[in-house]
Amino acid sequence: MLSLTLSGNCSLLPRPNNRRCALFFARTKRTTLVTSALTRETVAISQDAMADSRSLSFPILVNGVTGKMGKAVAEAAVSAGLQLVPVSFSSLDKPARTLEISNIEISVHGPSEREEILSSVTEKYPDVVLVDYTVPNAVNANAELYCKFGVPFVMGTTGGDRPLLYKTVQDSNVYSVISPQMGKQVVAFLAAMEIMAEQFPGAFSGYKLEVMESHQATKLDTSGTAKAVIACFQKLGAIFDMNEIEMIRDPKEQIKMVGVPEEYLSGHAYHVYNLTSPDETVSFEFQHNVGGRSIYAEGSIDAAIFLHKKVQSKAEKKIYDMIDVLREGNMRCPTLPTAF
Repeated sequence: MLSLTLSGNCSLLPRPNNRRCALFFARTKRTTLVTSALTRETVAISQDAMADSRSLSFPILVNGVTGKMGKAVAEAAVSAGLQLVPVSFSSLDKPARTLEISNIEISVHGPSEREEILSSVTEKYPDVVLVDYTVPNAVNANAELYCKFGVPFVMGTTGGDRPLLYKTVQDSNVYSVISPQMGKQVVAFLAAMEIMAEQFPGAFSGYKLEVMESHQATKLDTSGTAKAVIACFQKLGAIFDMNEIEMIRDPKEQIKMVGVPEEYLSGHAYHVYNLTSPDETVSFEFQHNVGGRSIYAEGSIDAAIFLHKKVQSKAEKKIYDMIDVLREGNMRCPTLPTAF
């Protein structure tokens, strides 16, 4: 949910921080005028886009299906009507094993087999698109492998040496979508914030910013999305130190204070950004909550479809990000039937 609240009553701004957390996140349970509900016009546009894409199907290989994110992407690919290649790779050299995803047996191979296996995949599926959701320390080696075999790929894995990643792709002339954030709506929100910061610098001069972000307990670092949003608010003149981000990782607090449903404790992103005027008579609140991994999985599939079209059209540009995917439009709506 993305919400914006404007208040002229400073009594609505709780103090101290522990009360602020409870109040901010309690608002996630109420219905606001700003919701993700589709208008009739949006539904019509999405239906038209889907009608144009119903005949589209191509093989897709998901690297990292042993992880939760990779599994979610593989399931989304099948739901979208794409041909899931029954192969994936593991970062550990173990005997080849299989796992089942959407009634498809996926064969998982270790590093020592990956060149041989990928070579056979490209022979059998010459128009394959690969989606990578592995681990940060495998990003660069995996990219080198994909580029060596000329496989177009979507890099959803964060971390690694990013400048080297881009150089590897650029030198190989392979098509790719590289983005640390695959959630389409979150990317759109970030883009809007960047535009606002660029066009209206100082609009929030003197305003105090308070930020809280809640993620699964296994996420030890601060949210990169939160840092990007904060940077925009700082350009707008808001006062904030990155060390002041309130990170919530305790599952008990997430349930009681944040309002995270128990089924999403192992995978969620709840963020609140509150701005208060110097005289405390005005407040702005920006909020976005993500439960589960479907938003990233669906965005990854849209990126793969986008990339497949670029390859087929022999587009001059080779390296893209999620902003390019958003600008292209024609993305599927997960609330509508997704079979092509």
